[in-house]
Amino acid sequence: GAKPITIRVSDFDRAAPHGTGHIKAGLNYAMSLHAIVDAHKNGFDENMYLDAATRTKVEETGGANFIFVTKDGKVVTPKSNSILPSITRRSLIYVAKEYLGLEAEEREIYFDEVKDFAECGLCGTAAVISPVGKIVDHGKEICFPSGMEKMGPVIQKLYDTLTGIQMGRIQAPEGWLKVIE
Repeated sequence: GAKPITIRVSDFDRAAPHGTGHIKAGLNYAMSLHAIVDAHKNGFDENMYLDAATRTKVEETGGANFIFVTKDGKVVTPKSNSILPSITRRSLIYVAKEYLGLEAEEREIYFDEVKDFAECGLCGTAAVISPVGKIVDHGKEICFPSGMEKMGPVIQKLYDTLTGIQMGRIQAPEGWLKVIE
């Protein structure tokens, strides 16, 4: 699997309250270009954006949604009107519940609780899930128990199951696949 990445909490806002952050539009990606260039220059793979109104809640990165795993194995993803409603995230929540028998929920996630999660990943179309090993908040490090060497066990199961469905190795849910002739 993929090696875990290191991200930082961004001082920039990606989406405005009552803005268009929930729409897949070029402008929303452009809003994070300066921030990602700056992150890369400073040795980080990606930025974590907090909500613009209070800067206390986790939203997303410039191009992917967060997925967290609690210490008791529950899958949790951020809920906000400012983030893109990702099909990959929705698929992973379905896989967690229906294939792996895990509890899964979308809810507001306060940045203060991130340190208590067992695993973290970024989900999106291209990578499915990229594991996150470390989040740096202005010099303070949050290191996930899953470490910097490999995906955590729950994130790995989610990845293996969803890619198995995509590749036809695992039976897909009704309506997920369309045969093209």
